[in-house]
Amino acid sequence: MPVFTYRGTNRAGATVTGERAAASKSELASMLRRESINVSKLSEKGKEFNIPTFGTGVEAKELAVFTRQFSVMIDAGLPLVQCLEILAGQQENKTFQKILTGVRGSVEGGATLSTSMKQYEKVFDPLYYNMVEAGETGGILDTILQRLASYIEKNVKLKRAVKSAMIYPVSVLGIAAAVITLLLWKVVPIFVTLFNGLDVDLPLPTRIVIALSNFVGSIYGLMIFVFAIGAGIATKFWYGTPQGRMMIDGLLLKVPVVGDVLRKIAVARFTRTLGTLISSGVPILEGLDITARTSGNAVVEKAISETRKAVEAGRSLVDPLKETDVFPGMVTQMIGVGEQTGAMDAMLQKIADFYEDEVDAAVKDMLTAIEPIMIVFLGVVVGGVVISMYLPLFSLINKLAGH
Repeated sequence: MPVFTYRGTNRAGATVTGERAAASKSELASMLRRESINVSKLSEKGKEFNIPTFGTGVEAKELAVFTRQFSVMIDAGLPLVQCLEILAGQQENKTFQKILTGVRGSVEGGATLSTSMKQYEKVFDPLYYNMVEAGETGGILDTILQRLASYIEKNVKLKRAVKSAMIYPVSVLGIAAAVITLLLWKVVPIFVTLFNGLDVDLPLPTRIVIALSNFVGSIYGLMIFVFAIGAGIATKFWYGTPQGRMMIDGLLLKVPVVGDVLRKIAVARFTRTLGTLISSGVPILEGLDITARTSGNAVVEKAISETRKAVEAGRSLVDPLKETDVFPGMVTQMIGVGEQTGAMDAMLQKIADFYEDEVDAAVKDMLTAIEPIMIVFLGVVVGGVVISMYLPLFSLINKLAGH
């Protein structure tokens, strides 16, 4: 019979660890639950090493569907454990199924739902489990889950808008780069061989394209390609550092057109997150802390963190937000009105709705403006390479026609 090591907490909240023999993990988990031990880690002795996994394995859309279904079941009066068991059983995503089964096991063992979800922080982030905790405390878990589902759905919509704005230009530039490289690397040398056998003067555009072709086919072209890949990887690693992230995020906010869209996205995310947390009963300081961590931009995160410190020191919310010079004046004015009227959560939701509509409109305008520019760019560059290769042939045909 295999021996398992386990770690968990008892009813008093004290950490409990040990080893025990059992036929399987599930059998031991059941035994420990009967002893009122909430298991957080369980592995077979000698096989504790697990291959690390990257990413959560659970998409935001799946989490939104789960949350919506969960809220409906709770509202219908089904017991918590039964809800989790049903939802886990119908999950097609095996990773999510395993996580929900783990949450169900913890709840069945006596832990609260928020504590059980906190064990899987990569899927249920601080915003999620803090709101669940507020719902459990206030006895309005179904309402909180509905708000969470709406929040996640709107967040997914916002991310989709950003992706749609980026996919088209990146795709066109990628295709253009691939086509131009192929022409310079494989097609132009064929024309060069042809021109070498003909007595014809090469015009300037043709000589430039041939020089570029020679460069792409040389060791220097390969070196630049490798350098570009290395620079991309280095930038990604640098962005992982606090200094790099702060600098890159700051520069992105200053880029014309794109920076304006990113700022609107940051405002929409900030107001939606904070409004959802406040309306769910999460304290303002904790709400600001969670909002800062989920802002998605280092500059905005720093601004919210500074605002939190000022609020903690006894100041109002609106003045520190103005001083950060990150949020538009209209946003701070509306938040100020919300503070004075005591309707902060409703005002934040209205701001979020407005800016999400602004993001949609800005993305559509950007795509409308970029599309003809991309088409002209692709036509001029690719067409220019092709025409420059045919110019000597036109000159040769004119000479022959003249004879």
